[in-house]
Amino acid sequence: MKAYHIDLEAGALRGATAAILPGDPFRVPRIARALDAEAVELAHHREYRSMLARVGAKHVLVTSTGIGGPSTAIAMEELATLGIDSFLRVGTTGAIQERIGVGDLIVAAGAVRLDGASRHYAPLEFPAIADHRWVAGLERAAARIGATAHIGVVVSSDTFYPGQERYDSFSGYVPRALRGSSAEWIQLGCLSYEMESATLFTVARSMGLAAGCVLGVILNRGASERVDPAVVRATEDRAIACAVEAARAWIGES
Repeated sequence: MKAYHIDLEAGALRGATAAILPGDPFRVPRIARALDAEAVELAHHREYRSMLARVGAKHVLVTSTGIGGPSTAIAMEELATLGIDSFLRVGTTGAIQERIGVGDLIVAAGAVRLDGASRHYAPLEFPAIADHRWVAGLERAAARIGATAHIGVVVSSDTFYPGQERYDSFSGYVPRALRGSSAEWIQLGCLSYEMESATLFTVARSMGLAAGCVLGVILNRGASERVDPAVVRATEDRAIACAVEAARAWIGES
């Protein structure tokens, strides 16, 4: 029987137990074919696009989650029912610490839970933390590909505009509870804003599964909000290379 949203059934996964999770469906073939030039597409339903790649004698799944916590939680729930027990998110992010350069990588060791989906899995007192094996593996992978990586806590917001204290929205309105929040996260040493990691880590921990996350820095909020498409592409490629390197090692050791 197929999982409803992701449109996959267990047999199609060929025994895969690890999944790489980009947000963007168009990144799926880039990741899958970086793992295996002959990777095959299995399904594409709504925001969930899946391809299966072979790594040695084993298989790894690449499935897009769309943007945000709710769609990420759906993907994880349904993939877990099909036998996936480890997840690696690869995405992009906006840095908030001055020392982090555009093009650098961030390996999220934990996330501030500004989302809503994770609260349906554990109370707010429960920490959103990555599996230490993924953190270590991603750090090693970044070093092997020659990338600069920063390890730490990211801020995971359900919204792109008010939750990340952006005032360039339609209304320009940010609720009082969120005004000044960016300065607080910077003071607390958080590295960047993104939109899925809190859900990813909380869902995985609450279900006894493993999750990691690597993010490519496409802008530094302190310098500019403008995004250069060429820089985005190069940074995505670097984050994908790190994820692929870490996934190969993970699968080889499992």
